[in-house]
Amino acid sequence: MKIHIIARGRIGRSPEGELVERYMKRLSWPYRITELPDRASNAPLPPAPPHSITVAMDEKGKTWRSMEFAQKIGNWQDEGRSEIRFLIGAADGLREEERAAADMYFAFGAATWPHMLARAMLAEQLWRASAILSGHPYHREG
Repeated sequence: MKIHIIARGRIGRSPEGELVERYMKRLSWPYRITELPDRASNAPLPPAPPHSITVAMDEKGKTWRSMEFAQKIGNWQDEGRSEIRFLIGAADGLREEERAAADMYFAFGAATWPHMLARAMLAEQLWRASAILSGHPYHREG
């Protein structure tokens, strides 16, 4: 199973970019990050491979505790999903065709987060999920 983050905008060499890199390189799953031009571009999403799942990061999405997020990823892995795709929009959010491509929506709570920070938060939650599923002591519940 591959983790694929598809994000609008370039993160570059920024504090958020350093956080993304720090957490992503710890993952036990192979991963890919695709940066698309920001909202002003009509660049389409990369095609979804067969048996993948697409999760749009959206403030109106469901919120999952870290254990629930890890359990979902573990279930998708057990189902033999080829890829889990996470969509992160630009500063103005996701485009309608990106929303339509999603199988589900996930939110980091009711607050609105800067899209570059959301990418770093997603990377950390992916590492946390990996740690939970492998029994690593990084996550402390409660």
